[in-house]
Amino acid sequence: MEITASMVKELRERSGAGMMECKKALTENNGDIDASIEWLRKQGLAKADKKASRVAAEGRIALAQDGGKAVLVEINSETDFVAKDENFLKFADEVAKTALASGAADVEALKAAKTSYGPTVEEARAWLVAKVGENVQVRRMVRIDSANNVAAYLHGGRIGVLVETKGGNAEFARGVAMHVAAMNPPYNKAGDVPAAFIEKEKEIELAKMSDKDKAKPANILEKIIGGKIAKIVNENTLYGQPYVLNTEQTVEAAAKAAGADVIGFQRLVVGEGIEKVQEDYVAEVKKAMGG
Repeated sequence: MEITASMVKELRERSGAGMMECKKALTENNGDIDASIEWLRKQGLAKADKKASRVAAEGRIALAQDGGKAVLVEINSETDFVAKDENFLKFADEVAKTALASGAADVEALKAAKTSYGPTVEEARAWLVAKVGENVQVRRMVRIDSANNVAAYLHGGRIGVLVETKGGNAEFARGVAMHVAAMNPPYNKAGDVPAAFIEKEKEIELAKMSDKDKAKPANILEKIIGGKIAKIVNENTLYGQPYVLNTEQTVEAAAKAAGADVIGFQRLVVGEGIEKVQEDYVAEVKKAMGG
């Protein structure tokens, strides 16, 4: 299979590895990006897939909260210019309020819900599209409805977090929400990490070890691998990460000190998982001129 420059570029962006390493990985794995990432990790040349962190689409995360009830809604636009437009901002705020008031469980139900001024969210969206002249979409929503402490945090309109804690106080819950916004832990606690994830990491760590280390007694080898896996689990869980408001303790230690237990969290980032088309205007002009 031919390894193209675009394939190498994508693998570099996702893995953080060098160009030559990426080309070799693609060659070894017949152009399969995911397999190439795993291959690079086993060679110790990449840490993790960075695909999820590539944010391209524009828009805004809107928030609405009333005590233990809170919602986040992602609303996308084509350009940052429209995302800052007054009409767009008013629409986003109204959609979040409608989501909270209607109790809508998903985006489709939200689109059919009536806004405070009459039309449904979908009808209001269509009006906004006609007004601003570009596509606008209500893409995702998450909600928490609980008798426990619920904190909501919005960072620059682009990152939104909801956190539910049992015990503790509102200040601690908000601190955890800020931590989640900054550190983006994939999981809450060690028990939430899938067994398949652990097994895959063990396989990768074993592949990275030297033949000398692999030849060590099974109990010693297991202890070495176990230590590496424990570190990886801590890096990937909220409770295992150093708390951003006090990096001398983990979030778990901070929760214990506050007399709290983090039940769960939700995090939305504008454009997460969306690839924005990179337009080559020079090529377009050449094509239009016949060369």
